[in-house]
Amino acid sequence: MRILVTGSEGMLGGAVVSRLGAAHEVRGVDRRDGDLTREKEARALCDGFDPERIIHCAAWTDVDAAEADFEGARAVNATATGFLADWCRGSGAALTYLSTDYVFRGAPRGGGYDEEDERDPINAYGRSKAEGEELVAALGDAGQIVRTSWLFGDGPVHFPRTILRLLSERESLSVVDDQEGCPTYAEDLAEVLAFLAEAGRGGIYHATNAGTCTWFDLAREVARRGGHDPERIRPCGSEAYPRPAVRPECSVLRSRRLEELGCAPRPDWRDALDRYLKLLDSRSVRFP
Repeated sequence: MRILVTGSEGMLGGAVVSRLGAAHEVRGVDRRDGDLTREKEARALCDGFDPERIIHCAAWTDVDAAEADFEGARAVNATATGFLADWCRGSGAALTYLSTDYVFRGAPRGGGYDEEDERDPINAYGRSKAEGEELVAALGDAGQIVRTSWLFGDGPVHFPRTILRLLSERESLSVVDDQEGCPTYAEDLAEVLAFLAEAGRGGIYHATNAGTCTWFDLAREVARRGGHDPERIRPCGSEAYPRPAVRPECSVLRSRRLEELGCAPRPDWRDALDRYLKLLDSRSVRFP
């Protein structure tokens, strides 16, 4: 299969290119290759490779900045997605769109969301991604929407790496314990995306590592597995860190459709975190 991967220099895009490259003809593109928010450039990137499937990992992911620049976030997360969807519609190709738990408002703690639950975003970033979802859903069976959450992996900026850095700089940290979600390792998500590309079935899928936790739980696990005293991490409420964008209280993504399609169960998030930290050790990454 010829597969075009957007955002290929990002944490997830890089993992997808690596995972699919051994079995398929894969081309990764990023910002330096063309601006997907410009229709002519988006179409030229697609025409130049003529893919059978596009896996659209490129995204605006700065949740707080989207509050001040919704049109900027919308251009990347929705307008560019619409251009790719239009190209797929005309060429007969399929489109996989990476979306987010933030298309939901946030259930009470201990709740969560199924694939068919109604979109109801609570912030500007979530609205931009929900609009992108609608454009992909219009493709019917040629459109895959894959929602994920709390992504970490082989990249410089994400929560576990930030916690390790801060533990090297401070005696103690306060981390919010009133937001619940599903941590997801980019390598494990890339496995799911490979499965879905080869299955070729459209629809909405929830793809995270197994298990749920709060940011506080995750931070303590990072500390423990990283060789630090987890008691240095202290719980606090979200009000301790006021941010421009409201965060969902609980954005757990429950999965049923992947299982119905025959996808293997995803590893627990603790197992995924262990593998990521071993990767850092193998590269002798130290903080600071």
